[in-house]
Amino acid sequence: MARGFSEFKYMTFDVVGTLIDFEGGIMTCLAGIAAEAGVSIDSEEALVLYRQARYMPDAGLFPDDLVRVYSIISPRLGLPTEEKYGVRLRDSASIWKDFPDSAAALADLAKSHKLIATTNARRWALDHFEKQLGLSFFATFTADDTGTEKPDPAFFQKVFDFVAVRGDSKYDILHVAQSQHHDIGISRTLGMTNCWIERRHAQKGYGGTIEPERFTVPDYHFKSMAALAVAVRESLKERT
Repeated sequence: MARGFSEFKYMTFDVVGTLIDFEGGIMTCLAGIAAEAGVSIDSEEALVLYRQARYMPDAGLFPDDLVRVYSIISPRLGLPTEEKYGVRLRDSASIWKDFPDSAAALADLAKSHKLIATTNARRWALDHFEKQLGLSFFATFTADDTGTEKPDPAFFQKVFDFVAVRGDSKYDILHVAQSQHHDIGISRTLGMTNCWIERRHAQKGYGGTIEPERFTVPDYHFKSMAALAVAVRESLKERT
């Protein structure tokens, strides 16, 4: 049986894919380039190609790595291959939109929990994402801060060390994320309580996110951030 929401002091959040619609952002940019070039592209095909390129052994930090990714996928999509378009894709991260429910849900959840961002994106990108989300997190951890990326346990250890200084532990954290590969599986392995936000519940496959070796049944499962916020609010009402 899942623990009650009031038992957690912190909620840690994956950002890209959970709060920020990176698939929509990537496709908006690629569609714009395609329109200028007079070609059409299939969104799901583009996301599959993106995923394959993004997780190659020589991948760099995100979203800087989108320049390299574009150089790989553009010929297969019939898009112009000049480097300036890859730079355009990378820089588009600064204007990627949050999911429609993200900002309101975070504002609601911040009333009862300390919110911590945990992202494989670089610091410059998170600065833009925070502006989109309309709030500053209690604490933030990026690939620049940790020197590694999820699902590396060392990334999460940085968060554990942070809360330990405050006299708390991983058991005081609810980890919220959409990626089974980067977050849900490893959080279970590390003994955290987790919450899966199934952003692609109405779509097939894993889109731009790498498919996990095996599916992890989460402690909590919602199809939106809004649903999580409602569940937390109702749960806390019941205790008053």
